[in-house]
Parts: sequence; structure tokens; C-alpha cells
Amino acid sequence: MTTLLKQYENVVGSDVIDQLKQLAKLLMGKNILHINSTKAGGGVAEILNRLIPLKRELGLDVHWETISGDADFFQCTKDMHNALQGKRVDIRESLLRHYEIINRQNFGMLKNRLEEADIVFIHDPQPAALIESIPERKGKWIWRCHIDASRPYRPVWKFLRNFVQAYDASIWSLSEFTQRLPHPMYLMAPSIDPLSDKNCELSREELDRTYERFGLDSGRPIITQISRFDRFKDPMGVIHAYNLVKEFVPIQLILAGGGATDDPEGEEVYNEVQSSAADDPDIHILMLPSDDNLTINAIQRISDIILQKSLKEGFGLTVTEAMWKAKPVIGGDTGGIRLQVINYHTGFLVNTPEGAALRIRYILKRRKQLKEMGEKGREFVRENFLITRNLREYLTLMIATVYEANDRIELL
Repeated sequence: MTTLLKQYENVVGSDVIDQLKQLAKLLMGKNILHINSTKAGGGVAEILNRLIPLKRELGLDVHWETISGDADFFQCTKDMHNALQGKRVDIRESLLRHYEIINRQNFGMLKNRLEEADIVFIHDPQPAALIESIPERKGKWIWRCHIDASRPYRPVWKFLRNFVQAYDASIWSLSEFTQRLPHPMYLMAPSIDPLSDKNCELSREELDRTYERFGLDSGRPIITQISRFDRFKDPMGVIHAYNLVKEFVPIQLILAGGGATDDPEGEEVYNEVQSSAADDPDIHILMLPSDDNLTINAIQRISDIILQKSLKEGFGLTVTEAMWKAKPVIGGDTGGIRLQVINYHTGFLVNTPEGAALRIRYILKRRKQLKEMGEKGREFVRENFLITRNLREYLTLMIATVYEANDRIELL
């Protein structure tokens, strides 16, 4: 057994690893390709950065490519992302045509890879139109939607659906997120990697250095939200909740995040957050590099409560990460956060800044319950949201797609 798989066995047990190896045997010799829009920034890139090496450890022939585009392309796909999450965004016809052109250009650059692949995973709207350039294809193409598309702005979804319906299958994070399509549809919640820099155990010395580095007071409670600077993450609402709590409790707030190459709005939202903080010395707004995972890990571990007060959320990996570190989470009552935050058990679901403030005050006054919530959350993640579970589901889906004509598949 390889060293990496042995490390996972220490977390999840030998039976789980044995099952993964049995499933992988049925896919030996298959060429597998993942395509998204960036290798850094955001949950998709983070998942693939951990999932691809694991698939290779199992002996699979797996590749990962990204598409490129200009500012207009990524503005269009950002508008698509917002529209899928329900925002009314009327995208200009010229921008939609530009989206198609950029996808055709990317197909030309990736042509050999795409034509050779037996299984192709296309992640989210950015590369969805690649399939238009290969009507007669060798492999099975699967579209992975990481977005809450439960109530999309219909004109934009109608445009995107023209491409997505041509896929052999699609994957969604929750049943509520799905849209009717003429192919098999699978549910697969995202996951975290317990061995990654963002989730591994840290020493007391490393945590103490984090207090010093960011000028934090270890004697006062810290509440934290870690996410991209995006309006759907509602950082302004987090600051409002903090201001309401600070009238009664001497707390500190950390808003930490970064940008991504496919998100043109990040800097604008970051500037709005800076302005809203109004030079409060207890609000720490941190623009971190997308790969500064040890810092994010340390910040989550020194925090008393983690917030993810999203207005829309595909899943919310920061919620999973916080729960793995035994931290209670106060999250927006939306999307995949509902799948993780169980009211009064692993945290609280809220709809307003006032509700978030009320729950922050409640749990800070009940330290025993705070600790119990954190412990329940860690076990909930261990059972449901680790990368080994996600990998098992990917393997099972690929087997079902490749061997779709078989009534029975033997695992040796």
C-alpha cells in the first residue's frame, strides 16, 4: 500500500481503503479527465487538488486541465454563476456568443486530451460549452454542478441547458439544486481532506504565533468567517451581526478570504467590506493567498465560533472544515449549509444578521454546549464528508457509466 493511502487508513480504517482499491480495479486502463476554470481559489479547485492525487494513488490514469479566458469571458461566467443562484442577470447576446467562442478556442487547445479520454468531468458553467465541439465523442461526458441552481434565472439557465443536456450524466450536490435533464442525474456532496494543510492538526506554538501575527487578543472570543469576498457570502451581514454582539460582549471578528482568477467581483466586494469595517481595530480583514492553507487552518482553530452567513451556497466547504476542527458553526439557512449544520446539534441556521448575533451571544454564554456542538460536528464530518467518501462515489459513478449495459458488476 502506498504511503498516502496508509495515512488515510489511519483516519477512516482499512475497510474503507480496501473498498476503494476494489472499485479502482474496474477502471484500470481508462483515461479520466477533469476540466474546470482555475487551479487555485474556490472549492472546486481545492477538491480537485486533493482528489486527483488520490485517484492516481489507486493506479488510475487521471489528468486535470483548466480552460483559459479573457475578462469578458469570466465576467460572463460570473454572471451565469449569479443567475444560476437566482439573481436576475440579463447577459448581453454578444457576451454569450463570446462565451461560446472562448469555449471553442479552448477545445482546440485541449482537443487531443478530450478525444482520448474515456471519462470526462466538466465542472460548472465555465467549460460547459466544450461539449458543443465534439458531437461524435469516444468517451462519456459528465457535467458536475457545484452551484445551488434550485431557482435559476430562467433565460440564463435555458441558454446553459442547451449545452448541459448533451452530457451523458450530471452530478449535483443536493437534490434541491437539480434541474430536469434528459440523462442520469447523481447526487454527490463535496468533501474535505483531513490530511491537507487546511485540516491537519497544528501545534500550540503555531496557534500562538497566529495570535501574534494578526494582533489578536487570546483572552477575548473570536468569531470568524472564511470565504471569498463575494456578495452571496454576505460579509456585510457578518459585520452587522458583529456590531450587534459587540454592544454586549467584547469580541473580535476575522473576515478572511481571497480571490480567484474566474471571479472579477472579488476586489470590489473586498473594498466595500473595508469601508464597512470603519477602522474598527477588532475587525481583522485578511486578503490571503489562495494557497495559504496553514494560515486558514490556524485561524479556524483559534476561533470560538465559525460563521458562514451565506445568502446562497452550493455546499460550503468552510463549514465542513470548521466542524472537522470541532467548532460550532452559525450558517445561513441555505443550500448545502443545511446539510451540515443541524440546529442545536452542530451549530445554528440563521436568516438575518440579527439572528446570527442572537446565536453568537447564546453560544458564547454556554461554553459547555459550545464544546459539545463542536464534538458532534467533528464526528458528523468523519461519517459523511471526508474525501474518501467522495472518492468512493466518483469511482462508483464511473463504473456505472462505463458498465451501464451490465446488470451485475463483480468486485474482486
